[in-house]
Amino acid sequence: MTHSFDRDYWQRHWQPTAGHGPGSMAGNPPNPYLARETAGLAPGTALDAGCGAGAEAIWLATRGWRVTAVDIAAEALTRAADRASAAGLTGPPIRWVQADLTDWEPGVGFDLVATHYAHPAMPHLAFYQRIGGWVAAGGTLLIVGHLHTPHSGGHGQAPHSGGHGHHHPAEATVTLADITAGLDVAAWEIRTAEEHHRAIPGPGGHTVTLHDVVVRATRRP
Repeated sequence: MTHSFDRDYWQRHWQPTAGHGPGSMAGNPPNPYLARETAGLAPGTALDAGCGAGAEAIWLATRGWRVTAVDIAAEALTRAADRASAAGLTGPPIRWVQADLTDWEPGVGFDLVATHYAHPAMPHLAFYQRIGGWVAAGGTLLIVGHLHTPHSGGHGQAPHSGGHGHHHPAEATVTLADITAGLDVAAWEIRTAEEHHRAIPGPGGHTVTLHDVVVRATRRP
């Protein structure tokens, strides 16, 4: 089956009955590329676009960033807020926002806009263009996306799929060339453009292999 990745889909995905146990997205640690790609950045304002259970937003907040964390699913934000509270973070420096990023407008620019494996209800390249418009001059855009392959089902499937052999629509996969081609060199300086493979624990004790695309770019002043 395929998904539209709309509000109803993600709300169902994050329900407690959806199997969010060990190895699920709800308990995942922060994405490892976040630490590497922000190591040289001074903390400022950050947008976590599609924050899910909040691991990245919490990681940024504990390192001095003032974070706006946005997700379409109320259930995901409830889990994220509980996780932040358990980490001793309440209120600022994290603002949790339930919104559809395909039509939400922040009204401000951010020093960092980051998205990790977001699956919006719009083509990914258009989504990256949209959130890139929210990066302030001199700020950073960090994109971590899935490079789905024809054989990414089963034990190698993305963690969103929940182990049921779901197939992602063509617009849910991205390539390095597509992302970098969409960044106008007159407006952006590309600092990182890489593909990686890594294994993480998955549901049911299986290993999930992720095929990742990582792009970091700085908006020119």
